[in-house]
Amino acid sequence: MTQDNRTQGEARRVRIREVGPRDGFQNEPETIPTPDKIQLINALGRAGFTRIEVASFVRPDVIPQLSDGGEVLAGVDLPEGLERMVLIPNTKGLDNALKVRHLFEAATLFVSASQTHNKKNINRTVEETMADVKVMGKRIVAEGLKFCAVVATSFGCPYEGKVPVERVLDLAEQFAAAGATEIGFGDTTGMANPAYVSRFFTAALERLPQVELTAHFHNTRGQGLANAYAAFEAGCRSFESSFGELGGCPVPAGSTGNIATEDLVSMFHEMGVETGLDLEKVIEAAREAQAVLGRKLTSHSIVAGPVLWAPAAS
Repeated sequence: MTQDNRTQGEARRVRIREVGPRDGFQNEPETIPTPDKIQLINALGRAGFTRIEVASFVRPDVIPQLSDGGEVLAGVDLPEGLERMVLIPNTKGLDNALKVRHLFEAATLFVSASQTHNKKNINRTVEETMADVKVMGKRIVAEGLKFCAVVATSFGCPYEGKVPVERVLDLAEQFAAAGATEIGFGDTTGMANPAYVSRFFTAALERLPQVELTAHFHNTRGQGLANAYAAFEAGCRSFESSFGELGGCPVPAGSTGNIATEDLVSMFHEMGVETGLDLEKVIEAAREAQAVLGRKLTSHSIVAGPVLWAPAAS
């Protein structure tokens, strides 16, 4: 859907997927107890989310923090109609996920646009990954699941530098051809800038009008919200973020968290853009995460709270 053919109502609303329970928790140095994860995900459910990335089916020896994905999915109590998403790294991960197929509605496959990052992240070439995508995508669709995709390092790679937009969009087209109905573009190590983001999403929306395009920015260098605004102005209406600004890419070190959901929601609300979320409850969930982790989190809204335009009562 391009900027020209949206209605005015659609133009002032965005969809936000919370990815903290997967992308955020995976980067924590200490194991978060399963009951605490369930408590935090339930708190997010009360904030009005319609999409949450709940778990991943990765090898437990690689990312032990996410080894309880099945237990978390079985334990959460989320509103009816909320889309529960899981991340699938490979065929074995898909096999394991489908054992609990009844506990989620959407599955995400991913690849890095950078050959070097893909090898360091999942020890496979881009070509090997995409060959598997074609097979796994058919299985996901056959199961009646929503098939989503992510192209990591879409805006730059710490090992290879600039990543050509044509390479990123070629991979996105391959995902679409395999059956993906939503494709996310990840600023995996926080290398994007607003000017490039604007050009990127203008080109992506023109080339891929048949699928939902999602922006996923990290705040590694403090440009996350500016990049989200640039994507919005270019026509993007789907975003991913993490409460408390949790997360980051484990490859390489120093790639810190996603943009904070509460900061993103606050920005959109102040712009008059609807999110369907209760900002105070999102902040409440982020503060719960702060208590569970036992350390201060880095989002601005945890400290400042929502913008209050009415004068305080005397």
